[in-house]
Amino acid sequence: MPMQCEIVTQERLIFSGEVDMVVVDGQEGRLGILPHHTPLLTTLKIGELVVRANRGEQRYAIGGGVLEVRPDKVTVLADVAEASDEIDLNRALEAKARAEKLLTEGIKVTSHPEEYANLTNALLRANVRLKIARRRQGGFEG
Repeated sequence: MPMQCEIVTQERLIFSGEVDMVVVDGQEGRLGILPHHTPLLTTLKIGELVVRANRGEQRYAIGGGVLEVRPDKVTVLADVAEASDEIDLNRALEAKARAEKLLTEGIKVTSHPEEYANLTNALLRANVRLKIARRRQGGFEG
């Protein structure tokens, strides 16, 4: 028996439909949510979200957020989310190169902790987007 799933950002509804399973990275580790799961509320890490239904899998790049689980519904309130078919591989490569360049140019944790954290998160998001886009294209995932 499937459950309802919604993935939303402040800008738009990313996905809404019946699913058999949701797999996502919570702050405490990877979560697999099945129908009739115990209620849960947790924050999400930057990572990949997988929605499984009888027709296969859909993958999304998630830039953090909140997950609410009820026995019959999973709601993901994502800071940022992109479906695998929306990811522009060239744009993700450029974002990764930009973040790596700025990090190697000398942004220090001790002198600019907020800027360093933002760049580190940008690099994490770019790497997740690249992994998902490359998987979609059947290429290398690293």
